[in-house]
Amino acid sequence: MPAMSFERELLVTAGPDDSWKVLTDVPRLVSWVTIVDQAKELEYLESYTAVLMDKLGPFKLRADLAITVSEVEVGRRIRVRANGEDRQVSSRIGVDAVLTLEPAEDGRTRVRVSGTYEVVGRVATLGSGMIKQKATKIIDEFFTHTAAELGG
Repeated sequence: MPAMSFERELLVTAGPDDSWKVLTDVPRLVSWVTIVDQAKELEYLESYTAVLMDKLGPFKLRADLAITVSEVEVGRRIRVRANGEDRQVSSRIGVDAVLTLEPAEDGRTRVRVSGTYEVVGRVATLGSGMIKQKATKIIDEFFTHTAAELGG
């Protein structure tokens, strides 16, 4: 499966500082996405681990994720890469995402997330349609909670 791109944005009522605080609170973010669990901070805004667990067709995927943060511009931009592998179903997942916060009118903030993801191995044989549906669900969950927490 080739890498797939995503991009979404949301205007929230919270200011950039409050938005940054919430959106860099990794344990909170992990609770927003139903298929990600057991997040551990190894070094603040540098490295984390988490577990991705989901059922995709006949496969039960459980991938231990290594998450690295780079290109941090405090209060404005952060780049996150997550890579993991499930040896039981011979599959790997990779995500490269950028979160950008831009001040908007009336003290609000524009939250933008963009990036790519790739799934390779046996799980990828299910087809990009099913994998894309799962990715869309994850992004929807993230933005639903972002709107609820930050007033979107």
